[in-house]
Amino acid sequence: MITVCPSILSADFAKLAEEIQDVEKKGARCIHLDLMDGHFVPNLTFGIPVVQAVRKYTQLPFDAHLMVEHPETYIDGLAAAGVTYVTVHQEACVHLDRVLQAIHDAHMKAGVALNPATPVTTLEWVAAQVDLILIMSVNPGFGGQRFLPYAVEKIKQARALLDASGNTCAAVQVDGGINRKTAPSVKAAGATFLVAGSAIFGASDRAEIIRFLQA
Repeated sequence: MITVCPSILSADFAKLAEEIQDVEKKGARCIHLDLMDGHFVPNLTFGIPVVQAVRKYTQLPFDAHLMVEHPETYIDGLAAAGVTYVTVHQEACVHLDRVLQAIHDAHMKAGVALNPATPVTTLEWVAAQVDLILIMSVNPGFGGQRFLPYAVEKIKQARALLDASGNTCAAVQVDGGINRKTAPSVKAAGATFLVAGSAIFGASDRAEIIRFLQA
């Protein structure tokens, strides 16, 4: 089953609660939260207080993507805010194994994101521990970027790595430039969690594009 996760990075922040409720009504199955600290990536978005504020407006799972330095410092706060998935960047974690354990100890699902130039093989020794591998199909930090075609091969490699480790229940997620043109190839490659921002929040018919992506 395909899970579409609208990224609120592309939502209207002046009416964020209403935007989240709208995509839930239109068929979204998860809400993607891009937390950026202005250090790991150039941009600055929002932190745990915003996650806490919007939690009461939807029953959908929250999928937090931490584009931050020292992501381990966010874990307890995200757990208290009702987040389901916490995805940290391999490039930001000196002790990735320890961070994944901490996420699980906080009763959340643990994901690892890989920047476009980071090889999938860096996750060989933690593949059995993760609940999700996020393949970045753009360079992180900004919405509305063009899809990097070589991400398709990385999705295939991530799916093969998880399967080889025996972790067949873990998901492969893709984030960046997902739209009508790129979605078919990433789904065919094995991605089952699709993050889309501008393609959903900028659509005239949000329900229709969500249906298309989930098909």
